[in-house]
Amino acid sequence: MGTAGKVIKCKAAVLWEPNTPFSIEEIEVAPPKAKEVRIKILATGICRTDDHVIKGVMVSNFPVIMGHEGAGVVESIGDGVTTVKPGDKVIPLFLPQCRECNACLNPDGNLCIKIDLTGRGVLDDGTSRFTCKGKTVYNFAGTSTFTEYTVVDEFAVAKIDDAAPLEKVCLIGCGFSTGYGAAIKTGKTNSLNSSPPCPDLVRQHGWKRTWQMINSREVTPGSTCAVFGLGGVGLSVIMGCKLAGASRIIGIDLNKGKFEKAMAVGATECISPKDFTKPINEVLSEMTGNNVSFSFEVIGRLDTMVDALASCHMNYGTSVVVGAPPSAKMLTCNPMLLFTGRTWKGCIFGGWKSRDDVPKIVTDFLARKFDLDQLITHSLPFTKIQEGFELLYSGQSIRTVLTF
Repeated sequence: MGTAGKVIKCKAAVLWEPNTPFSIEEIEVAPPKAKEVRIKILATGICRTDDHVIKGVMVSNFPVIMGHEGAGVVESIGDGVTTVKPGDKVIPLFLPQCRECNACLNPDGNLCIKIDLTGRGVLDDGTSRFTCKGKTVYNFAGTSTFTEYTVVDEFAVAKIDDAAPLEKVCLIGCGFSTGYGAAIKTGKTNSLNSSPPCPDLVRQHGWKRTWQMINSREVTPGSTCAVFGLGGVGLSVIMGCKLAGASRIIGIDLNKGKFEKAMAVGATECISPKDFTKPINEVLSEMTGNNVSFSFEVIGRLDTMVDALASCHMNYGTSVVVGAPPSAKMLTCNPMLLFTGRTWKGCIFGGWKSRDDVPKIVTDFLARKFDLDQLITHSLPFTKIQEGFELLYSGQSIRTVLTF
């Protein structure tokens, strides 16, 4: 492109400090250095994690360009880049995959050491490519998608199918993949710590196939799941549980306005803790005969993390922390919740190896294995980003997608 090697002036939503509105500013985006990629962003989702930084519950340097759930087209590349080229459709990756660290090399790992969990706000060489009004503007999560152009490290970008509609598959950059993978990859049991196979499952598949499915360690056919939080990620968890064959999927949220959408994507029933005087784990135990095999916390609140743990079966249940927790907060719980045999585990980006798996998830979407339309409730031009966040705060939106 004619802009290759040049500084690009474009519009971006800059957050100058916490707890303030976004400011649409003209910024300068420097050309990519070696092993870097400059991307023209065409669509980006609004995720609750972005709001965690706005509210100051996640660490970040300021001023910063937020956004981490985007999709676009490669504008130019730096020296040594081999995996993408100008014109490619791509998804920036807040969880990179360097393919060299222990986590990347381990078949069960995906927490690449290159991820920015500390809010440094710079690329791998320690600098930012953004400036505004003569000041350095920091990057967020190695992606920064609330801008017309961004620069990412090569290990933080995935090339996707040219047929992919970017205004939909941008959700695969975070929300959908995180929830969907939490159910079909991270929510696991094993043969030594799992519920007995249900008789119907054995009759349908036979003992050998039934134990193979259980030993695959994913959410098992016939199981009961409880999903705490019915936002975009929570609905993606429900979609994953349904695909895995769960027979009962209970959605939990204070906002009953989300129940209809949750039922549409696969929940079998929904409840609000407001309707009960007793703890929600006791409610779920009575509803299911103490048989919740898998629970998922998809909010990022410490109290609901413990509630979700207490809700799964005291011996063979697995509870997965999916929601991003607040920084510098300590979580405490009764150790008896774990002593009796429960499994408590975390989940980042659904357990996927980002560069390897994101293109496959996009391919599955194009093959209609799941429907992202059910998650997108609003589409707005990028300049209305503040309106998009107000929709999030009011509970009116599941996912708002901003287009450029």
